[in-house]
Amino acid sequence: MTWADLDWDALDRHRDRFLAGKPCDGPYWTSAEDLASYDVTFGERIGWKWDAVLDELRMRGWAPSGGTVLDWGCGSGIAGRRVVGRFGSECFESLVVWDHSPVAANFAHDAAMRKFPGLPVSAATPGYLRGGSPIGLLIVSHVLNELPAPALDGIRTLIARSRAVIWTEHGSRETSRALGSLRDEWTGEFHVIAPCTHGNACPVLGPGNARHWCHHFAAPPPGIFADSNWVKFGQRAGIDLRSLPYSFVALDRDWNPGETGLSRVIGRPEHFKPYARLLSCDAEGLAELTVMKRDDAGLCKELYRTKRPLVYRWTRAGRKVTGGSALQP
Repeated sequence: MTWADLDWDALDRHRDRFLAGKPCDGPYWTSAEDLASYDVTFGERIGWKWDAVLDELRMRGWAPSGGTVLDWGCGSGIAGRRVVGRFGSECFESLVVWDHSPVAANFAHDAAMRKFPGLPVSAATPGYLRGGSPIGLLIVSHVLNELPAPALDGIRTLIARSRAVIWTEHGSRETSRALGSLRDEWTGEFHVIAPCTHGNACPVLGPGNARHWCHHFAAPPPGIFADSNWVKFGQRAGIDLRSLPYSFVALDRDWNPGETGLSRVIGRPEHFKPYARLLSCDAEGLAELTVMKRDDAGLCKELYRTKRPLVYRWTRAGRKVTGGSALQP
């Protein structure tokens, strides 16, 4: 698939479906060409979000413990390929893909086979989904706003078979808060790897925090702003290429954090002439904090410029941050 060959009718249809945010009543992929157009455009943008998620998991010191990777609701398979590519195909026994559209499952299967020729790749059968074989890593990507209740119950069954789970969504308020509710269902069975720095109930869902939602922003590759194809795509699709909001949760049954006392910044810090303001989440809950430039100009500059996931150890005086050190990879 080249930029000149993109099927814009298909891309417009998928864009409209995403904006509608309604549960789907059946498969919406129509052809391999439809999926190929999606994979190099909207799918690649989802891949950049997965890159940010995987960067954070590596910062936290986490790596998968092997076994089978199941990419549930795979679409074009971008999430599965990003995960296997990041950790290496040698880390896994196999990759299984599933989508309610056989066309999508076939596309994802074939794309993974080409990228990882030494890794066993298969499309999940109904028997596999109903079975009890263990899943090393379950990955779910950008499906929550589409799921009818029976499908969500099916994911719960798969999570019960999984050693680890990474679930990434777009960063809307409704979807993020729904993902937070699901996260709270599973904290008794799993350790939370990220984005949380604690295993307590999600404070965003607590009293008085209805205006908040746990979301973050991925950094797109800088080269795309000088790439005429991406610039034209952004204009044609009505997308701000600079903005990549996402929400996610990563869980592992056996993982133990290497560091404690950390905080995660939610959303983007706001920057004003004399100070920066941010929303921080940690084991004590949510806190709106201020960093005065006169106290730590370097930290203010870092919060403005850094592309890393915003995980910090704060030095605080009440709601004022007097210093902070970022979690290093």
